[in-house]
Amino acid sequence: MVGARGVLALVRAAHAAPAIAVTAFAGAYSWAVGAPAWLVTAAVLAGQLSIGWSNDWVDAARDRAVGRTDKPIATGALDVRTVRTAALVAVAACVVLSFALGAAAGVMHLVTVASAWSYNLWLKSTRWSWAPYALSFGLLPSVATLALDPPRAAPVTTTVAAALLGVGAHLANVLPDLEDDAATGVVGLPHRLGRRRTTLGAVALLLAATALVVLGTPGGATAVGIAALVLAAALAASAAWVAARRPSRRYPFLAAIGVAAVTVAVLVTTG
Repeated sequence: MVGARGVLALVRAAHAAPAIAVTAFAGAYSWAVGAPAWLVTAAVLAGQLSIGWSNDWVDAARDRAVGRTDKPIATGALDVRTVRTAALVAVAACVVLSFALGAAAGVMHLVTVASAWSYNLWLKSTRWSWAPYALSFGLLPSVATLALDPPRAAPVTTTVAAALLGVGAHLANVLPDLEDDAATGVVGLPHRLGRRRTTLGAVALLLAATALVVLGTPGGATAVGIAALVLAAALAASAAWVAARRPSRRYPFLAAIGVAAVTVAVLVTTG
């Protein structure tokens, strides 16, 4: 039986901030296109919980080896069995909720979740570490549009922008952990690029995603869109500044979430 402290530890092990962010973005986009937002939100949340928990379950030994104080398994607040069970239960819920959206949307969402699991299980340690982020984020908008009647894929511009956001977020997320990851044998694309090129790459990709959405608005960029692009640029620049001067801070990843929020806001408001 998991008590109140165990529940809080499970929330932390689920990587709550990115899980909530991705779920909120998917729900907002679903609402904007007229898809069943509550069901898309529930399915995506289940998938994100499974991804977060599987990450901490798979990385338990590595996290203990480098003394990660932000990981509940590494600190002893949770055991591996509890997190593994939670991940598998979340996957089962994700399957049921995904297919409640329809066959096409269900398959599409399960592909995005399987792609993210492939990162946790294998690809994070290879030069292809970026690929699951590109695939999962890029296909996520189509989960909503395939739940429409009739089903259809998301616009190409939206798909490409989402993929760019995903890869940019990946690069920003890894920055504080480059040394710890390398010490435990995790050498993905950011580790091969180095801190400077990873930082610049994250900024460039995040800005490219926002610019693509703003400039691709039907009828041309609006004043609100330009303001959003300026805000995204400020967030990206601040992330680069912090990454260069305080490498251990998680601010660059939070700034990446902020840029993604700005981009999704533009998508929602422009339909």
